[in-house]
Amino acid sequence: MMTQIQTLIENSSAAWEGWNGLGYEARTQILERWTETLAPEARAMVTFQCRNAAEHVAETLLMPGPTGESNELYCAGRGSFVVTADAETPLVAVVGQIAAVLVTGNTAFVCLPSNSVVSAGELVAQLEQCGCVGGVITAVDSADLTALVSHPSVAGVAYAGTLSTSQALARQLAARDGLLAQLICETDCESLPVIGSPTYSLRFVTERTRTINVTAVGGNATLLELGSGEEH
Repeated sequence: MMTQIQTLIENSSAAWEGWNGLGYEARTQILERWTETLAPEARAMVTFQCRNAAEHVAETLLMPGPTGESNELYCAGRGSFVVTADAETPLVAVVGQIAAVLVTGNTAFVCLPSNSVVSAGELVAQLEQCGCVGGVITAVDSADLTALVSHPSVAGVAYAGTLSTSQALARQLAARDGLLAQLICETDCESLPVIGSPTYSLRFVTERTRTINVTAVGGNATLLELGSGEEH
């Protein structure tokens, strides 16, 4: 099983750079095509996540430097996220999680119970038909959830369901090796105060700085790009 999980991780990591580099506008266009296959409530949730990402994380901020260099502050995806939920979790919550993960430049593993309102495979197929290339979003059997969450290359977990399960996931992430992983939980699956927050997308990004120095000796431009260290 670990060999299978490692292969999934490698495929997702290989797809991440291209998906993250695609840009917010292109990713939003793919998600907007996805909404055409969804029920009205789910469609509205995807649109909501894309609109909020455009407002809060898509803009690149220009910060001129004191010696003439230009500094750009922008947001990028963190890496690969696990999207999981209880069987009773409504579709609109799952769709909101997936939309937020993808629009911000992350790749996703969708891991849902076999008796969920929709299958992970169905959601993945819809998104691939709308333009997500292989590895950007992957359906994972629920039996592999523990091994996947424990893998040190997973950047975080987005979960919607009970408080007890969210606490178990928190303990599991805390016990693993490697980089610290983000746990993003929604435990009120009726009101959705977390997923429905306008700033939900901020939980899935990391800030980067790009510096272009045009005042170097000899007039040669130099480029320095710094991130949080969480990218793979």
